[in-house]
Amino acid sequence: MDPSPLLRFAARGEVKLALRASSRLRNHGLIGTTVFVRHIPLFSRDYCSNATSNGLLGSASKRRARGPVMAAKKASEGVKKEVGKYKHTIDLPKTSFGMRANSNIREPELQKLWDDNDVFSRVIDSNNGETFILHDGPPYANGSLHMGHALNKILKDIINRFKLLLNYKIYYVPGWDCHGLPIELKVLQSMDQDARRELTPIKLRKKASKFAKDTVKLQMKSFKRLGVWADWRNSYLTLDPEYEASQIEVFGQMIMRGHIYRGRKPVHWSPSSRTALAEAELEYPEGHISRSIYVVFKLISTSPSSDDLLKEFLPDLSLAIWTTTPWTIPANAAVALNAELQYAVTEVSSSPQETSAIPGGREIKMGNVLKDIQGKKFVIVASELVPTLESKWGVKLAIKKKFPGSALENCRYIHPVYMKECPVVIGGDYITTESGTGLVHTAPGHGQEDYATGLKYGLPIFSPVDDSGKFTKEAGPFSGLDVLGDGNTAVVKYLDEKSSILIEEPYKHKYPYDWRTKKPTIFRATEQWFASVEGFRPAVMDAINQVKWIPSQAENRISSMTSSRSDWCISRQRTWGVPIPVFYHVKTKEPLITEETINHVKGIISKKGADAWWYMSVDELLPEAYSAKSSEYQKGTDTMDVWFDSGSSWASVLGNKDGLHFPADLYLEGTDQHRGWFQSSLLTSIATKGVAPYSRVITHGFVLDEKGLKMSKSLGNVVDPDMVIEGKNSKDSPGYGADVLRLWVSSVDYTSDVLIGSQVLRQISDMYRKLRGTLRYLLSNLHDWKSEYNVPYNELPMIDKFALFQLENTINSIKDGYESYQFYKIFQIIQRFTIVDLSNFYFDVAKDRLYVGGSESYIRRSCQTVLASHLLSIVRVIAPILPHLAEDAWQHLPFQYFLNDGSVAEFVFESRWPNENKVWLMMPVEDIDLWGKILGLRTEVNKVLENARTGKLIGSSLEAKIYLHISDAATSSKLGELHASSNDADALHRIFITSQVEILPSIDSKEVESIPYTGQYVHGESTIWIGLSRADGLKCERCWNYSHKVGSFTDHPTLCSRCFEVINFQSNSAMASIG
Repeated sequence: MDPSPLLRFAARGEVKLALRASSRLRNHGLIGTTVFVRHIPLFSRDYCSNATSNGLLGSASKRRARGPVMAAKKASEGVKKEVGKYKHTIDLPKTSFGMRANSNIREPELQKLWDDNDVFSRVIDSNNGETFILHDGPPYANGSLHMGHALNKILKDIINRFKLLLNYKIYYVPGWDCHGLPIELKVLQSMDQDARRELTPIKLRKKASKFAKDTVKLQMKSFKRLGVWADWRNSYLTLDPEYEASQIEVFGQMIMRGHIYRGRKPVHWSPSSRTALAEAELEYPEGHISRSIYVVFKLISTSPSSDDLLKEFLPDLSLAIWTTTPWTIPANAAVALNAELQYAVTEVSSSPQETSAIPGGREIKMGNVLKDIQGKKFVIVASELVPTLESKWGVKLAIKKKFPGSALENCRYIHPVYMKECPVVIGGDYITTESGTGLVHTAPGHGQEDYATGLKYGLPIFSPVDDSGKFTKEAGPFSGLDVLGDGNTAVVKYLDEKSSILIEEPYKHKYPYDWRTKKPTIFRATEQWFASVEGFRPAVMDAINQVKWIPSQAENRISSMTSSRSDWCISRQRTWGVPIPVFYHVKTKEPLITEETINHVKGIISKKGADAWWYMSVDELLPEAYSAKSSEYQKGTDTMDVWFDSGSSWASVLGNKDGLHFPADLYLEGTDQHRGWFQSSLLTSIATKGVAPYSRVITHGFVLDEKGLKMSKSLGNVVDPDMVIEGKNSKDSPGYGADVLRLWVSSVDYTSDVLIGSQVLRQISDMYRKLRGTLRYLLSNLHDWKSEYNVPYNELPMIDKFALFQLENTINSIKDGYESYQFYKIFQIIQRFTIVDLSNFYFDVAKDRLYVGGSESYIRRSCQTVLASHLLSIVRVIAPILPHLAEDAWQHLPFQYFLNDGSVAEFVFESRWPNENKVWLMMPVEDIDLWGKILGLRTEVNKVLENARTGKLIGSSLEAKIYLHISDAATSSKLGELHASSNDADALHRIFITSQVEILPSIDSKEVESIPYTGQYVHGESTIWIGLSRADGLKCERCWNYSHKVGSFTDHPTLCSRCFEVINFQSNSAMASIG
């Protein structure tokens, strides 16, 4: 931290009087005694309230010396009147900054303070650095916030607030995804059957719009309660006309460049939603079990190349295939093989049991093919799989011939349902020997690989399944049956009756489900609109390499997903969405979509919104040049995939809103967005702009409960962010406030899945209280601080220089944590710094000189100089994570903080990040090493003190005298110099919080042998012997230190020399002020 701002402190309402520099005091021979600086406090108003050390930051040395504070406290309570004689001379901590956060009240007050003063905008306007754009991925507007939302938005806010402190201009525009099936379903579910029958598309859209907007208000309120700063007044909604128009423009650019086409091909289809789905709209739950069958297709003819190989086995030769979707058999068009694999004709012999057990208690059911093996039966399978199939089928498969898969191409077999001839074809490397038979049942209307193979051979794309997932009349005997239910059962039964099934077995595997309805999907060929990724895939892969991905493995994930991605189905058969602006010829069904028609529709939507597509006529929607032929066309009814909606946000937001730039500096979302928003944004941007929409991408994991389980209402393990903040009851479910939740976010490594629960929150809350206690300690001990009391760095005691050295290192480490987005490291650094470096050491040692060292003494002012630096630094570096706590502390500053331009920083985020102070880091290496040894030595001294306390030799540590003998001369010399220091702050007995310390030249004397408690500290080759006895002299009534000087002063016989000087100085000051 730059020391110059410290020189600009100004205590409110106090007369500024210059601090006498200790260099001047040396000229008067006063160094070595207690030195005081005279001032007249003139408070115009009372900014502080009394606060004893109770409730201040907890220390590891609770049973150490707290005499002055306790004595004053008892006196103020009327206990032991005799100890109250000097209570008015003790500088007790004072502050109105409470130990209890009272978050449910105080945090909303601070948020109102920010809003009333428009602090976010004020800080942005005053900052003059570069612009930083974190583009917000739109959450779905269909319900209350969950913990994943909280994790996401808090991470973003931490980053934005840090950038604000670094003088960046931040333009953070929050957004919401408002279209799509979930909202449409919620609207439909809220209506009865009669209302649904009367529902028109435009009425549905209006209800869906209202629902989405109401949800946005609800979620926005919750986000604000988290303390998230954003341009809430100008947030973006994907249902805004301007947004929809920009989306239409992106669609138009892609279609004009040939990246979008209409075609019939298999897509993920949800019968429960009656619409096509993208990969990002699927989930793969554990435990799905399919009904799988091994089927034989009777070979009827060979190809010229295989005639000599197979002719002898006809007509008893069949192809064996395996499928987990029996309902697709009616759509079979071919059997595919791998040209590189070895296949074999095998003779089937011996009859198995009707059923046999398989792992998991499930059964294999024998088909009619194997129930009665009479005559010769030959089947073709991959030769490598013969042993596996023998075991599974329970038969003997004798290999008669082997040959490569290529030899079977163009052989023909009889379709088991329609009795038509079908070809054997060569497929791709998707055909393996990992499962099945090595031969693949191919239905181009029901699978991606099947479709590709079908195109290669000109196979029919047959898909006899309707929108609801039922067989059509084209499926013959199965017409009207549900393919995932009774239709599947009927196909299996039919095939077995035709003696086509070898065995049937249940098969557990991952299967795609509709992420909204939680029901299984199917692959089904339909007429859809597709974005052809193939046309710009190389540019996408190159762009991925140019982006910085955090964590680094995220790059591999999105690369693998994008490199293998098939064409993107962007059309949906729903009402609530942005229309695909296409017109179809009434007779030919040919689509009409040109640059002119797209621009015309875009212009209409930009003014009237997408609803216009539903309530305006074709004549109105077509450009004037087409008006004469408008009666020949009808509007398309498909809407765009919601991932195309959100994937166009870079165009709608970054390209159209003031202050924003393209590409964004950062995208930050959950890891599931590699196949969602990250990818859809990348594809649309590359297809139209040729560059990625982001320079850097951060992904975070999912939020799980404390046991690592996914949160579920049925399990009762859902942690509600609103409940965490507001609470349910004070005992079982207390309200922790937003800052505790934010602190939790900073404590976890968000790059993987994170855990939260009651135990975790209690631990985080404890850390929060300790940090609040740190700030309270600092504030309360600076209640009388003024800028002119600042002690120059080169005149500070060594302990204070070491404290500033630690502070500056801590600030730099915290800054590194922010800049690398590793917030959990910041949490660890702050925890260690506040508890170990400050609470357990510096604060503990400082209490003596702060409370009883004399209000205007050099050692107290030097300590306050250090405390002021710590306060201003800690408050600012924690502000991005704990903005409410930081602002609360800032509003309780007992002095004003001035900026370089002379203005007052009224709010913590106006104060900027602490400037680097290289002077504080220039502490000599040997001094740093010395303090490292002192800290280690102090730990061992504390152990000896505890042993003496256990042995009833002492109570308070001030009742002890410490003896030291240092083995190596260098360490002995340095500790001796420190012990003999002219300033009291560096004295070893102050550091150990004992009354005396004596350094012994030797430990061979008889006197040493009588020392009752001993220990030692070993550091490298240096060994320090530690001894402890009762302190010499009498106990000082004021500071509770033991001294030979107690009883030497007639006017104050119960005081030590230090306290006598303090009292004498205060008396003289009082007389002078009266005079």
